[in-house]
Formats: sequence, structure tokens, C-alpha cells
Amino acid sequence: MIRSLRFRLAIGALISIGVALWLAWFVLGHLFEDYVADQYSAEMTAVSDALGARLTIQQNGLSLASEPSDARFQIPAGGLYWQISPADGKPPLRSRSLWDQELSRQLFSPDLYCGFYQTEGPDGGTILITVREMSIGEGDALQRFTLYTAFSKNDMEEALATYHRPLVMMLIAIGALLFLAALLQSLVGLRPLSRLRQDVADIRAGRLPSIGAQGPSEVTPLVNEINLLLSERENAVERARARASDLAHGLKTPLTVLSHLVEDLPGARRETALQQIELVRQRADRQLQAARMGVEQMATTSLLGISGKLVSVLSPVTENRGIDWELDIDPALTVQADPADAAEAIGNILDNAVRFARRRIELTASRGDGGMVLLRIADDGPGVTPERYASMLKRGVRGQQEEDSDGAGTGLGLAISGDIANAYGGKLSLSRSHMGGLEAVLCLPATKEIAA
Repeated sequence: MIRSLRFRLAIGALISIGVALWLAWFVLGHLFEDYVADQYSAEMTAVSDALGARLTIQQNGLSLASEPSDARFQIPAGGLYWQISPADGKPPLRSRSLWDQELSRQLFSPDLYCGFYQTEGPDGGTILITVREMSIGEGDALQRFTLYTAFSKNDMEEALATYHRPLVMMLIAIGALLFLAALLQSLVGLRPLSRLRQDVADIRAGRLPSIGAQGPSEVTPLVNEINLLLSERENAVERARARASDLAHGLKTPLTVLSHLVEDLPGARRETALQQIELVRQRADRQLQAARMGVEQMATTSLLGISGKLVSVLSPVTENRGIDWELDIDPALTVQADPADAAEAIGNILDNAVRFARRRIELTASRGDGGMVLLRIADDGPGVTPERYASMLKRGVRGQQEEDSDGAGTGLGLAISGDIANAYGGKLSLSRSHMGGLEAVLCLPATKEIAA
């Protein structure tokens, strides 16, 4: 199935132009062929009339007072021929150009060429013949005869060829010009769609609130529908935010009350209850952010700016432990994600790296395939076995390094980062870093560059 409109228009134009040129070739070719045939027929008729006018009746039969003056009648196989065959069977009168050949209807080809009879000429080539039944005299002196006039078929074919060759070249040139004009027309005609795509991309990237009303009338209904869709989407976002805010306020008070109530419980049970309450709070916060995600995907976030701020916040925590930070990110790299979502996704990974790094944490970024940006966060901590990578991205599952430590982790950080990446069409993957610890690769869509 052809999906490109330009290709469809080009194919349609090519077929239409080809059919039109073929019709032009067919019609013009036949018109000129008829014209040439009429000219030769008129010439042969003139020769026949001249011969008939010069015939006289003698005692021994028909006699020609004088022959046509055209030299081609006098040269053997000269290209023009005539013959007068009396009806009484007497020997015919012939032009010298026929040499020793006698024209006879029985030798004519059954196929006509442009209305002319065909037979072999004195030189072995084909000649085209006209036949006229005529008579001279009156009463008993009436003499009937058949008058043949002929000319070389090659002469007529060469005349047609001298017309067909330039006609073909002219039609090819016209076809090329028409095809170029059709391509130009498709480019100009589809330009509003390119502008519309550009405007939609600007809206998606947060640079425009809606599409302008300018443009051809054929595109205006589509623009209006898109603007209505954007308006409905904005209203839906506002309603979602309002409900999220209501839910946040509704959960805050019950969780606070529960936190106070569990203070009276015994030590172990109190810690467990507080841990579960905190888990509910974290999950509620995550759900609130999830409600916001997917409707904030039009924002553009500088990867270096977000990562730099997070490193600045976490550096005091790692300073006493002697952990070095390496930040190698191109300032031009931007991702199509809400800054708050990008900060949470990167922050959760950095928080994990800070807890388990020994001496070094590295942040690097590069462009990946399919218009994505890859942010790599690596540490030199104890790492985990490859069998645990997939399970660490699930909620509530902690890595081996967490289980071997004080157990402070909740098993939600990497899972939340993975959810955020998935919400934007990316992903989070884990592997062993070159320093022996854990390397997390966060894949997010790069900001699309819009052509001017």
C-alpha cells in the first residue's frame, strides 16, 4: 500500500500524462498520415487526369499524344509509374519507369495501405497504386480502359518518418515539462500539510498553545478539529489535576492520624506499621504523579540542567565519604519530558548510586537509535548479579546490595524510574558498570528538531 501522498500524486500525474501523450501521438499521427495520403492521392489523380486528357484513338488502338514531363516517369524504377490497360485486351501503354513490369489487379496485395493498393515494383520494393476505370470516345468508337498510377511506398514512409521523429521528441519534452509541473504542484499543494505537521510538533513540544487559523480552506476543518481536541485535552488535564489535588489532601490527614496512632504500639510493630504507612504515602504520591504523566509530555527538559541540579543536591551527602562525581553530558541534549518527571526518574537512580557507591559515580549521555537519548549512571559499588536485574525493576523488590546492607530501601525507586521512562515511550535497563558496580541506562525521547 502506497502511504506517501506525493508518490501517489506523482504516479497519478505520470499515468495521466502518459495516456494524454499517447492519445496525442495517436491522433496527430493519424491526422498527418491521412494528410500525406490525401496529398499523394491528389497527385496521382492529377497524373491520371493528365494522362486521360492526352489519350487519342488511333486505328491500332489507344495512343498517348505526350507523356508526363516528370523525369521520374522516364527513369527505370524512378519512383513514379503509370500504366493504361485497354479493356479489349490489347497491350497496355506504360511509363518507362515500369521497365518490363506490367501492373495487374491479380498481383495486388489484399491489404491496403492508407487506401492504396500494394504490389512489388520493378526494383523489388513495394509500390502503392491507384486504379481508375475510364473511357474515351462515343458510340461504336467508345474505348474503355483502366488507368494505373503508382509511387514508391518508401517515399511515403520517409515523409511520415520526417514528421514522426520531431513529433516524438516534442511529446517527450512536453511530457517532461508536464511531469515537472505536476511535481511542483504537489509540493506547493502539500505545503500546508507540512506547516500543519510543524505546528502540531511545536504544540507537542510546548512551543505553541494551538494551531493558527491561517491556511487553505480545505485544511481549515482539520485545524479546527485539532484545536477542539487540544481544548478538550486541556480541560481533561485540569480536571485530572483537580482530582489529584483532592486525593492528595484527602489522603494526607488519614495518613497523619494513622502515624500518630501507631506510636502507642510496641517497638517492632510500630516500626512495621510506620513502614507500611510510608509505603502507602509513596505509592499514593506515585499514582498522583502518574495521573500527571502522559499529559505533560510536551515539555522540553535540559538533561544537563536537571542532572547538574541533582548532583549539586547530593554532593554534600557524598562529600564525607570521599565519592567523586563525573558529569559528562552535552548541554545541547534535551529530552521531551516534564522536568519534574525527569528529575524524579534520575533522582531515584542517583539515590540508589549514592547509597552503594564506594569512590565514584559517573553520569554520561549520548544519542541513541530512534530519536532517543541514553543517560548512563554508573557506580563502583558492590553491584548485583545479572539474574536480579529484571526483578529490581519491579515494585517492592530490592537488589542484593540492599538486602546485604541495612535494608533502608523500599524497592520502589528504580521501579518508579522505569514507570516514568515507559510513560514517555522509553525504558530503564540495568547492567554491570565498567567499575564493577551497577549501571542504569535511562532512555527518554529526544526533543524533535523542527525544520524552519
